[in-house]
Amino acid sequence: MKVGFVSLGCTKNLVVTEEVIGLFKNNDFEIVNDAKKAEIIVINTCGFIESAKQEAIDTIFEMAEYKKKNCKYLIVIGCLVERYKEELEKLIPEVDLFVSIKEYNEIWDKIQNVIGEQEEKDTKYNILDFENRVITTGDNYAYLKIAEGCSNNCTYCAIPYIQGKYVSRKMEDIIEEAKKLAKKGIKELIVIAQDTTKYGIDIYGEPKLAELLNKLCEIDGFKWIRFLYAYPETITDELIEVVKNQPKICKYFDMPIQHISNRILKKMNRRSDKESIKNVISKIRKEIPDVILRTTLIVGFPGETNEDFEELYQFVQWARFDKLGTFMYSKEDKTPAEKFPNQVHHNTKKSRYNKIMELQKEISKENLKEKIGKEYLVMIENVSFDGKYYIGRTYMDVPEEDGVIFVKKEADIALGTFIKCKVTGVRDYDLISENNK
Repeated sequence: MKVGFVSLGCTKNLVVTEEVIGLFKNNDFEIVNDAKKAEIIVINTCGFIESAKQEAIDTIFEMAEYKKKNCKYLIVIGCLVERYKEELEKLIPEVDLFVSIKEYNEIWDKIQNVIGEQEEKDTKYNILDFENRVITTGDNYAYLKIAEGCSNNCTYCAIPYIQGKYVSRKMEDIIEEAKKLAKKGIKELIVIAQDTTKYGIDIYGEPKLAELLNKLCEIDGFKWIRFLYAYPETITDELIEVVKNQPKICKYFDMPIQHISNRILKKMNRRSDKESIKNVISKIRKEIPDVILRTTLIVGFPGETNEDFEELYQFVQWARFDKLGTFMYSKEDKTPAEKFPNQVHHNTKKSRYNKIMELQKEISKENLKEKIGKEYLVMIENVSFDGKYYIGRTYMDVPEEDGVIFVKKEADIALGTFIKCKVTGVRDYDLISENNK
């Protein structure tokens, strides 16, 4: 039978999807990219915030339409199912199987119970693991998940209720998977977890991200290694030194701070305060002058006053982040903040969101203009629609999240090649360059 997949939400979700694809592939199912051809459709959902939940529901109903045609079975897994399985089973009877995260250990048995009679074959593989994972991001980069869940218990966040406490993977298992990715020809390794800087605390008694990164750098094959979601309170001097001194590590910190007002940070149950956040930013920039800093913010958290927002606005002006994303606070079931008084009106949240993003647009443009005339190593990944430019990324750009660099097409260059380019201009959040032969 032909199986199609839809993966929603974060990159951690994508890794799970790739493991499920591997499960089907290694049990002799045919994987297809066209939903019209799929006899089985598997949707991996996100249930993190309201917009993600709505996207998941809309996608399920959209895919359910294919059951009127070629699709025989619709399977839904992931975070949304973990949160609302009973409600979903009642709401969407078109779905043949819902599998929650806690049921992943028996996912293949559940799938076989639905389609097994039609598939008269012996099961070859029945667990999710990295051994059989199918990389869907191409040959250039792949994600490496080093932990599950989260124990930070921020008052706005449902992740601990969905995925459980933070559980690090054993370092030797991570290294083994990384070596397999290197052998497949992956050029950029992207290390992920809900909070990468907490890696190892639960099983080794202390943060081990710096040590892990050093060991990953010893593996032949990777040109770039980067890590995402580094919480400021566990960015150690040792970690900064690794990023500074290891040539394979991209000079890039993705540091979710969410706010800067100490009053709001305390209500959020964040472990950092304004002083420590500003200190770590200053320290990183002092030690690594060419570093790229990215962050995420939440506006409209319950009780956020005009003064709190103004403090955040002024901080963004001071910090001049290279990359910045903002979320409007989303009231989530079972989270402490759901019951907090002084919930902020949607129009106020939207206004504050717009102000921050308008400010960041100007900061980003000014930061990018400072790159003009400088030379960067670029990984060529695609060709523009008009065929006039190659499209690539520098160490400054996370795939699918950040901008790209357009390289004027003067000669044939194989995709996946690294070349040195000189920046000649700026287009919105992207750079224009020419091959610096």
